[in-house]
Amino acid sequence: MKACYPGTFDPITKGHLDIIERAGRMFDEVVVLIMRNPSKKCLFSEEERKEMIEAAVKDLDGTITVMIGTGLTVDYARSIGASAIVRGIRAVSDYEYELLQATANMYLNDRIETMLLIARPEYSFLSSSVVKEIGINRGDISGMVPPAILDQVAEKLAELSES
Repeated sequence: MKACYPGTFDPITKGHLDIIERAGRMFDEVVVLIMRNPSKKCLFSEEERKEMIEAAVKDLDGTITVMIGTGLTVDYARSIGASAIVRGIRAVSDYEYELLQATANMYLNDRIETMLLIARPEYSFLSSSVVKEIGINRGDISGMVPPAILDQVAEKLAELSES
């Protein structure tokens, strides 16, 4: 069985990585799907994000691939043969949003299930936005992003803090 884990991943965090690792134990293959979202202004290019995710997941067990997609996530999931969309939730506000998305996806294709994984407590506050805010203000992000990409993320955020 194949699942996809869609998101912006700008940048990938240890919370994202935990969801990928846990999904990897449940599915034969997990496709981390960087979805193009024109309404979001991203710090890293799609290719940079793809490279960072590949570096972060290289030592994980299981088959994990990284792709860049456009359009409706449920349509992309169908096109790659995924039977599930995996999403992480940190709080009630995430649940409300994800419930709406899952219901819309079910309406569009009831053969693809949405699986919600609860964030571990140590990651319940963590988002890419939090990483960027702390990093731009020269805070310590070392416990928030995978070690394989820490220098790259810290360097980009340091550049922003100087401008």
